[in-house]
Amino acid sequence: MTSPSPEAAAAAPSGRRWLTLGVVALAQLMVVLDATVVNIALPAAQADLQFSVGDRQWIITAYSLAFGSLLLLGGRLSDLIGRKRAFIIGLVGFALASALGGMAGSFGLLVVARALQGAFGALLAPTALAVLTTTFTDPKERGRAFGVFGAIAGAGGAIGLLLGGILTEDLSWRWNLYINDVIAVVAVIGAIFFVHTVARTGPRPKLDVPGTILVSGALFSLVFGFSRAETDGWGAPITWGTLTTAGVLLIAFVLWQQRAEHPLLPLRIVRDRNRASAYSSILIAGAGMFGIFLFVTYYLQTTLGYSPIQTGLSFLPMIAMLVLSAQLSTNIFLPRFGPKVMVPIGMTLAAVGMVLLTRLDASSQYLVDLLPALMLLGLGMGSIMPPSIQTATLGVDREFAGVASAMVNTSQQVGGSIGTALLNTLAATAAADFVAAHAPATPQVLADAALHSYATAYWWGAGAFALGAVVAALGFRRKASVRRAADAATTSVDTAGEPVLAH
Repeated sequence: MTSPSPEAAAAAPSGRRWLTLGVVALAQLMVVLDATVVNIALPAAQADLQFSVGDRQWIITAYSLAFGSLLLLGGRLSDLIGRKRAFIIGLVGFALASALGGMAGSFGLLVVARALQGAFGALLAPTALAVLTTTFTDPKERGRAFGVFGAIAGAGGAIGLLLGGILTEDLSWRWNLYINDVIAVVAVIGAIFFVHTVARTGPRPKLDVPGTILVSGALFSLVFGFSRAETDGWGAPITWGTLTTAGVLLIAFVLWQQRAEHPLLPLRIVRDRNRASAYSSILIAGAGMFGIFLFVTYYLQTTLGYSPIQTGLSFLPMIAMLVLSAQLSTNIFLPRFGPKVMVPIGMTLAAVGMVLLTRLDASSQYLVDLLPALMLLGLGMGSIMPPSIQTATLGVDREFAGVASAMVNTSQQVGGSIGTALLNTLAATAAADFVAAHAPATPQVLADAALHSYATAYWWGAGAFALGAVVAALGFRRKASVRRAADAATTSVDTAGEPVLAH
């Protein structure tokens, strides 16, 4: 019998591990809800700071560009400088950027603050997941922990809608940014006490500077290209030019990673069949979820006349079902059936929920028509996100846990950018075609055109989830293979020389 490794000994107090999960969950919630909580505040911020409708998109784009392009760098930095240090730096930086945005007296300062939020979020998000990955190594505890984390990853957008409505109506749009400081203070205190510092053993790895420049440029161009497609159209030179640039830089990045001495993202991480399927599932689910929040919010507020608070409350049943499904899938069904069964089932449930949304019209009732669809979507997302996130980080060498975790966030971010651009474009085209076919453009025709555009987006979203079901069913390995990978990962935790806990 071998003696316990230092890292296993450090990880012994189970109660402290669950407190670590609470700290990580707060950080994840802060990053995820920020993607939607600010959206609710935009009209009030625009009226206060007097910027144009055309400029308004930059409040969102500045964040997504910085966040999306720096995620892999942030994940690798957490591997290099230590996860506890990176975690606290990310929290403090995100909080300071949020405070700067809340105090902003001009449009330019608000955009700068949002870009800084994105940059520190790109350090915080993968570090939080890496802390979770390296802290929970027992399969049963890992399942419960990832159930919580996955539920937050899936439901954070809806929570942001609810919180944004309450803060905007009852306080000020600025509190949609200040709320991050409240969360960050609690999370920093928790990180100081409950995220362990463990001395590094072995040589310190080096940062792959050329790889970082290539992939950051590629992700920046990718996110920017999709954001321009949403506003300028797919035929605009700036759209296809930046998307082409992204493709060229991604190819160059892959070629460089094959020869780099210290690769930013070792290609064996994404070549693993299960991991590649998990990243693909997260990307597709991210695209679908952004579509759900975007067009259901439009429908509730413009067609049914809901207030921001009522809109946020309308998503609560979906959140409840997502949390329930996340716990059941990771703790009961995933160990028994594996991701090859669970993720396709989740994709199918989400696709059915999207099809139900296509039936909505101006006379639809929330309880009868919308609620069943939202609950199905919650069940589906709870069966997709936690198993995919858990599988994506299973069996990764601890020295690359940060960058592997960053791939999870990158997949979700890129999926959201693709989904928003594609669905918005398809919806806008459908609305324009409807108006042209039913001229003149009376108020009733415009209202019907909006409903038609939403239904078009829902059908395409359903198609995306159906595609995701096929990809997951064909891509994930069978349960026995998954179990062998999990056993190998557990053995690695017990025998490797590097620290398990965030350092």
